[in-house]
Amino acid sequence: MTQPATIRRVRDPRPRLLDLFCCAGGAAVGYARAGFAVDGCDIAYRPSYPFPHHQGDALAYLTHLITTGEIRRYAFVHASPPCQHGCALTVGTNASQGWGRAHVDLVAPTRELLDATGLPYVIEQPNGRAKIRKDLTLCGEMFGLGVIRHRNFEAGGWTIEQPAHRPHRGRVRGYRHGRFYDGPYVAAYGNGGGKPSIPELQAAMGIDWTDVREELTEAIPPAYTEWIGAAFLATATLEVAT
Repeated sequence: MTQPATIRRVRDPRPRLLDLFCCAGGAAVGYARAGFAVDGCDIAYRPSYPFPHHQGDALAYLTHLITTGEIRRYAFVHASPPCQHGCALTVGTNASQGWGRAHVDLVAPTRELLDATGLPYVIEQPNGRAKIRKDLTLCGEMFGLGVIRHRNFEAGGWTIEQPAHRPHRGRVRGYRHGRFYDGPYVAAYGNGGGKPSIPELQAAMGIDWTDVREELTEAIPPAYTEWIGAAFLATATLEVAT
């Protein structure tokens, strides 16, 4: 059984952000650029994660922080629960292969605990059937990236404006039904069908601290969360415990 670990803290004037289901830190780096001090939590060992982090079950760790009062150290929480239950890619693949739906939906229990913190938060999910409010949808073209990578965000305890979506400049490069298509974007998922090399994927996503394909294909481009973090800090009145 994984036990909660203590994250060493130093005095820092920046507001603290808790990054749940953090993977390798795509979201975390964006929030840090916006002005947050970030702590992460992921069930997998993530040596590439660039900030202090706890390895363990994210919901168990959040429960521990709420119970002990440690959650009061934070000003904001970001959560990216596993998306395979409702992701459009996974749903389509399962249906075509007759695999059924064995993935667990963690969105609802994540939201319940986030509401219990009393803190503002976002829940991030890709396009698909995940049951979140789409308060905000971001796309790589909004930030001049080499991926489309639409991501939806539910904002809890605060509001955020939806920026205008920019038209895509072309196709995602790769094979479709045996035919190769060129285009200005790379496919940030999978490992075949004309998928990008690791350096291409790093450049397209704006991520240079991990070269693990699985981490890159699961990551949120830092530009997304830098935008979200800056929007929150521009309007928030923060009182954070040190």
